[in-house]
Amino acid sequence: MKKSVVAYRKLPAAALRILEAQYDVTCADADTQRDAFLAALANAHGTIGNKLKLTAEFLDAAPKLEVVSTVSAGYDDFDVADLTRRGIVLCNTPDEVTETTADLMFALILATARRIAELDASTRRGEWQNSSGPAQFGVDVHHKTLGIIGLGRIGAAVARRAAHGFGMNVLYANRSRNVAAEEAFGAKWCPLPTLLAEADFVCVLVPLSTATEKLIGAAELRLMKSSAILVNCARGQVVDEAALTDALREGRILGAGLDVFEREPLPADSPLCALPNVVLVPHIGSATAQTREAMARRAAQNLAEALEGRLTATCVNPSAVDARTLLHTPGD
Repeated sequence: MKKSVVAYRKLPAAALRILEAQYDVTCADADTQRDAFLAALANAHGTIGNKLKLTAEFLDAAPKLEVVSTVSAGYDDFDVADLTRRGIVLCNTPDEVTETTADLMFALILATARRIAELDASTRRGEWQNSSGPAQFGVDVHHKTLGIIGLGRIGAAVARRAAHGFGMNVLYANRSRNVAAEEAFGAKWCPLPTLLAEADFVCVLVPLSTATEKLIGAAELRLMKSSAILVNCARGQVVDEAALTDALREGRILGAGLDVFEREPLPADSPLCALPNVVLVPHIGSATAQTREAMARRAAQNLAEALEGRLTATCVNPSAVDARTLLHTPGD
């Protein structure tokens, strides 16, 4: 008898084919088809999707659940400890988003430094009457100092672009040294306060945790140069949005490029929307057709492999397998 899988978000055809070849697949959107989704959970051995907080309510409704496969690199929508306690494996898709997110990070660096959105809007309003002068000046990116907070996969891809493409000096703050990045890109480890004080561009790429929530607050922003630009492609909660808004409004930093926000979607009345020195995009780190399809295919493969007992590097909590064994071991 085939195992059952629930897809709680729409998947590309290629990803569905991977699953349908081996499992009984139910497609039920967790938001628009909630009753069908909850009903399908009762017999589900695996789930696949994204942008859903898989709460205890959902998990309690899924007594057979063995594997959760998220179509995302981040997994802050999941209580990993609870999944592990229940013997449920969690898999993610970190590798597929690396290069695309690094592209976006650099797009935000360039757009903010050269005031692309602001000057685009000005041009569309017909305000281009004369040759560009100081009123249109931005700042150079090449040969400046880039500070990366969180030099993981994406951070290393950003460092490669910075060092090899733009001749930038790369600083990084990380829990541990990244020797490979130091050797390949000349990256230099330094404490966070030093990075903030010396970098012309500060890129935030740490995952959200209790240790990183509001990692960049008013005190940290005061350490930055008045000519510096902050770019956040991590999670909105890593930066104190009110403190950042004040710093931008008061000119204590030059600008910001933001892909993520404390509240998403960003409300239209957010004070950030009124500031000319910030570039805002709607959490599009992985938003290309090629990347999203690759993520979905990988998530489907992760789910199939985990259901067959083959755990790969995409497994967030391999100890869940041991917990599952204990849960299903008959008592003495």
